Amino acid sequence: MTDRIIQDAAALNGWRKSSYSNTDGGSCVEVLDNHPSGIPVRDSKAPHGPALIFPAAGWASFITALKGGGVPM
Repeated sequence: MTDRIIQDAAALNGWRKSSYSNTDGGSCVEVLDNHPSGIPVRDSKAPHGPALIFPAAGWASFITALKGGGVPM
């Protein structure tokens, strides 16, 4: 099984913030595209902390549900 945690997420380049992030430093997540193991996600306030890797299909379903209002926020 592939490891689903990156211990030091700052070791990877190319993170992008959620479009729901604000400029006041509020709670937000960052994602990394084109990672071979899936979609890494980290807390933008802790860039050297861990990142969780989600399977691409699961992440796509989650985003689709968010956009369609299927996931409470």
